[in-house]
This record gives sequence, C-alpha cells and structure tokens, in this order.
Amino acid sequence: MTDGGRPGGERPNDAWQHELDPETAAGMNYDLEGPHPEKQNPPTAYDLKGLNRCLDQFTDDELKRIPVLPTGSRLEQGATYIDLAQPNPREFTAMGDMTAGPGNRYVPKTEVGYVLWNRLTGVTNPERLDEARRAP
Repeated sequence: MTDGGRPGGERPNDAWQHELDPETAAGMNYDLEGPHPEKQNPPTAYDLKGLNRCLDQFTDDELKRIPVLPTGSRLEQGATYIDLAQPNPREFTAMGDMTAGPGNRYVPKTEVGYVLWNRLTGVTNPERLDEARRAP
C-alpha cells in the first residue's frame, strides 16, 4: 500500500507537516519562482545615504547600479554576496537559512557588473578592473 493504509491516502505525518516544517522550501532555489526583491526595483547604494558616503570613490551612476537587498530578503543558497555594511567587505557564499537583516547591506554578485564587483571587493589588479594598457 502506498497510501499508508489510511482513509484518503493521507500519510501519518501529513496533518502535522506544516507545524513540523513551517518553511518547507526555505533555502531552496527555484530559478525565478517566488519573490526576488533584488530583481524588482531594489534600493541601490545611491539611495542608501550611509553607503553613498562610504563609497565616495564611486560615481552616482555606478552607485545606481549596485542593488542592495531589502531587509527580510532571503539569500539564495550557494549564491555569492558581499555585505557593504562591513568595514572590509569580503565575498561570501550564502546558506539556505540566511536573510538580510536591518544591519546588513547585501549585494548579490549576479546583479552587479564584473568590473564594478571587483572594485567593490577591493581588487586592485588592472586587468580585472578593465584598466590594463592595451597594446597599440
């Protein structure tokens, strides 16, 4: 019997599953299924005045291209982020149970251009910043 021998095919734990695991899909990546606030008009480093002042080496146009996850946004498991609220931001890989808190300024790597991301993470290699001298 595949239905556990119960009326209606209900398995023994179905009635309690929500209480046992209220966020069954937490941390699961389903492509673009579900809310993705970082892709739907998120605030940018330009909009957040505290960041705006800390990132004074970036132009206004560049700051407008740096999306910052709103508080409460779930980070995608395995995705790469940087927290601009940290004094020396470093890349990290998110775990499935992570969310953006009020003190975080998470930027998803997938939403920032390569050169801009390298500048955010402190890369100084001219080739990686698209500043290498080109041969004539």
